[in-house]
Amino acid sequence: MTAPGERAAGPLAGLLVADFSRVLAGPYCTMLFADLGATVVKVEGPAGDETRHWTPPARDGDATYYLSVNRGKRAVTLDFEDADDLALARELAQRADVVVANFKPGGLARFGLDYDAVHDANPRAVYVSITGFGAASSLPGYDVLAQALSGVMSITGEADGEPTKAGVAIVDVVTGLHAGLGALAALRHRDATGEGQHVEVNLMSSALSALVNQSGAYALAGVVPQRLGNDHPSIYPYGSFPAADGDLVLAVGNDGQFERLCQVLEIPDAAVDPRFARNADRSTGREALRPLLERALAARPATEWEELLGSAGVPCAPILAIDAAFERARVLGLDPVAYAGAERVPGVRHPISLSATPPAYPLAPPAPDADRAWVRRLLGDPVP
Repeated sequence: MTAPGERAAGPLAGLLVADFSRVLAGPYCTMLFADLGATVVKVEGPAGDETRHWTPPARDGDATYYLSVNRGKRAVTLDFEDADDLALARELAQRADVVVANFKPGGLARFGLDYDAVHDANPRAVYVSITGFGAASSLPGYDVLAQALSGVMSITGEADGEPTKAGVAIVDVVTGLHAGLGALAALRHRDATGEGQHVEVNLMSSALSALVNQSGAYALAGVVPQRLGNDHPSIYPYGSFPAADGDLVLAVGNDGQFERLCQVLEIPDAAVDPRFARNADRSTGREALRPLLERALAARPATEWEELLGSAGVPCAPILAIDAAFERARVLGLDPVAYAGAERVPGVRHPISLSATPPAYPLAPPAPDADRAWVRRLLGDPVP
């Protein structure tokens, strides 16, 4: 539904999303929905979303963690132990097209906000449950636990080093994307049949799916992948190599690219060496090939190699810090920063471009309980 004061544009305009989630996976999912035009009401308990307090860093006193995944939403603070607040929460769920929740399994049942209760009252609702490890597990849904238990950490880090988590809560992010995809699939079904359904996603399953070729190696061939640092298990050279002033990443995915690499590096013999003729040969013979590449790459800085190899059609890149990554995105014409609301709070631009109904950012991340009166008006003042 389009609420008072909301824009009418956007591919998801007209959808009301009741966001009972917190921290990352759920809020990331619902922020993407808001960017695409949905009306999202963020429901927080009296303590607020945990990420409001996760500092440093902060912007004007607000945690950047919270700001990064909560633009475009209306916020209301509801204490489910309070009868009036609980009635408002139930009314919101009964009006919503999509309900997103990431409480521990069973945590909302005693408040009448679980799937069964919401479905009985609102059969058209799509109810998205996000858990850490499925409905049968009470293990807390923290990203680092999912990275540990799913095998992500086991394949991340140097071969002779410790298992390492990714530098961002990547399993939460992937799970949020899966939640959004599941919700859209269920909405498609709802539009065809009039019936909502229960969408369930969890960090563990999302991580195993996101491991793609690595988890597939085990599922398909019984191979247990190991840590290789920045190397790829099946392609070589594909990873970081030291140049004169820093590391350069090569992504040589076929034999033609390898031939051109050898030409630019002035090691033409390597291109015709039978030990390196095909990708499979290079993968198994990487210990012999790597010293040849390192000696050649040591002659120039990474930026020079990027220009020379790029001109020859060899995929490569220097390793950039995040500030430099933003600048590179600007140089590429990607315009990575978007400004939300009249306050123009900066954030990372929505990753999807749509020619007819592009994302928009009408609302800045909300302060706690900033929209209680607005939510009551939206619901027709159900609570005196």
